[in-house]
Amino acid sequence: METRIGHYCGLFGVYGEEHAAAMIHLGLQALQHRGQESAGIAVAHEKDLRCERGSGLVTSALSRDQVEALPGRIGIGHVRYATTGGPDPRNAQPLLVHYRGGPVALAHNGDITNKAALREECEKAGATFFTSSDTETIVNLLGREGGADFTGSLHRTLRRLEGAFSLVILRPGEIHAVRDPNGFRPLSIGRTEKGAWLVASETCAFTLFGAEFVRDVAPGEHVTINKDGLSSRRYAEARRPAQCIFEHVYFARPDSRVFGENVHLVRTRLGAALAKESPADADIVVAVPESGVSAAQGYSQESGIPQDKGFIKNHYVGRTFLKPSPEARLSSVRLKLAPVPEVVGGKRLVVVDDSIVRGTTSLGRIQSLRQAGAREIHFRISCPPVLWPCFYGIDFPTREELIASRMSVESIRRYLGVDSLAYLSLDGLLKSVQGGADAFCTACFTGDYPTAVPPGSLPTRCV
Repeated sequence: METRIGHYCGLFGVYGEEHAAAMIHLGLQALQHRGQESAGIAVAHEKDLRCERGSGLVTSALSRDQVEALPGRIGIGHVRYATTGGPDPRNAQPLLVHYRGGPVALAHNGDITNKAALREECEKAGATFFTSSDTETIVNLLGREGGADFTGSLHRTLRRLEGAFSLVILRPGEIHAVRDPNGFRPLSIGRTEKGAWLVASETCAFTLFGAEFVRDVAPGEHVTINKDGLSSRRYAEARRPAQCIFEHVYFARPDSRVFGENVHLVRTRLGAALAKESPADADIVVAVPESGVSAAQGYSQESGIPQDKGFIKNHYVGRTFLKPSPEARLSSVRLKLAPVPEVVGGKRLVVVDDSIVRGTTSLGRIQSLRQAGAREIHFRISCPPVLWPCFYGIDFPTREELIASRMSVESIRRYLGVDSLAYLSLDGLLKSVQGGADAFCTACFTGDYPTAVPPGSLPTRCV
């Protein structure tokens, strides 16, 4: 995946653990791949809520002393990658507010497509905003609805939101978990052997504690966990299913169960489908770590071409798109993934990656393989060309920045300097996942958006 693309965010909640904050701290580390700009924890202690937040990775943002200063058996946590609001530390979550209905902490994964109109409405009504995050708009709407009937206030607020949102909400004595009616974002429920309830964006955070996956929060569902156990209400009927296909292509950890399937197995099927559609005469299959690994395995198994480790990943390099210049970014890309000359030198390679977005990162990787002596490079991508921006929580660049919207496949091949280039077809992608076209959002490939997008946000087709 091009390093310019941002992850979503990660949510984690605990009900009934002796020291909830410590468990949340670990759970957020399991979800670190979903957001690396900030992290936060909010806990309920008696009738009060307390919150600690900070910038950077979980272990940097939240010190041991901060975590130990958060007593309580109930809490929620968040790791953030900015898709709305930028990397300003003030946008770190959970957001903790006090209003007439009592204290509430809220964490959000997704993007509200009507956020501009809702924020303007709140500002005209006298609301003051301290962040640029659409999450604060949700909090303001909830505050305006606030009263003794929290459920009613929440449901009225949720019905006004358009776009993608999974939420975990903390109040004294209870946790609430919500998923939007289209089901864009994953959100799952688990339970430990000791009976503590867990809520997380991915099930890999349950495995860390030996917890059992119970079920997913359904689209349009509001789940409450309190002293009476788990209860469920619908605040809206489920709409056109629009699970984000990029969870399987790139975002989720391979050991997670997302939308009912193990991510690694789905990616292996993507690679196998790619081998059937676009075979190549080559000596070895090379994965671009990390999200290309499972697809490369599938390609190797289907094609019979052995897989080898052509790249070594340096896990201690910062995110490349934050570097100040294109030259610095390119150097960081090469530092992050180093080719192994003894593996790739003189060989015909099938290089498998999950996507090409801008093309600059892929160019750097291909150049490094050439410099390491690769004789032929056949580039294979385990999804279709990304042609359209995302309005539901992926930080895809504007349409003009998407290389496939400006250039044909052959032009991209020449730009990258590879001997052949092929993408997985949309049909091959959808046949590799449960539910197919009826279950997933594929707007980034097709321009067919399942909900209304912000007015004036889409240019005319570029190719």
